[in-house]
Amino acid sequence: MEHKLTVPRTARYYTLGTPSKHTRDVWVVCHGYGQLARYFLRHFAVLDDGATLVVAPEGLSRFYLDGFSGRVGATWMTKEDRLSEIEDQSAYLNLLLQEILLQVPTDVRVHVLGFSQGGATVCRWLATRQVPYHHLVLWAASFPEDISFESGKKGFAGIPVDVVYGTQDEFITPEKLEHQHQVMNRLGISPQVYTFDGGHTISPELLLKLK
Repeated sequence: MEHKLTVPRTARYYTLGTPSKHTRDVWVVCHGYGQLARYFLRHFAVLDDGATLVVAPEGLSRFYLDGFSGRVGATWMTKEDRLSEIEDQSAYLNLLLQEILLQVPTDVRVHVLGFSQGGATVCRWLATRQVPYHHLVLWAASFPEDISFESGKKGFAGIPVDVVYGTQDEFITPEKLEHQHQVMNRLGISPQVYTFDGGHTISPELLLKLK
């Protein structure tokens, strides 16, 4: 018989920039499968302008990328006990954002960016309708289909959504793009689509444009 016990966890995150009364924008950026937040954060150095705080949370589960030693990566969830993992990561991200918002002006703009697997993570989080955010960026990411129609309608209402991908990204196909468009259309989301000449990575130049 399966039993569950909720326990405290130590979650780590990394920041770029210093929160202050001059902060105008907060970016919460969630990495992809097998990445670590401290390395992922380096892609966002272009946003560090003295008025922007970038926050990179790390997935709660880590693993060796190759065998039983060596490089380590993190993941947001797997198919095993996925509903509990979704609840845990949403609680984690809510707590983190609350902590950050206490350190910046109340009129700060909150941008949420999910890269690859991190895209599905932030979508599920935002669909809870508990997140005060102003802008969503799905970068090389797919909108998850397990978000209910009703929660999706309310969770993303009136929020600008940008979809970004590299034209050489091996994980992006015309079929996947069309399917994602259909899913988002059912939720009433009309994203702005941006592309760049590159693969499964972050383009600093395009990131600046989105800012």
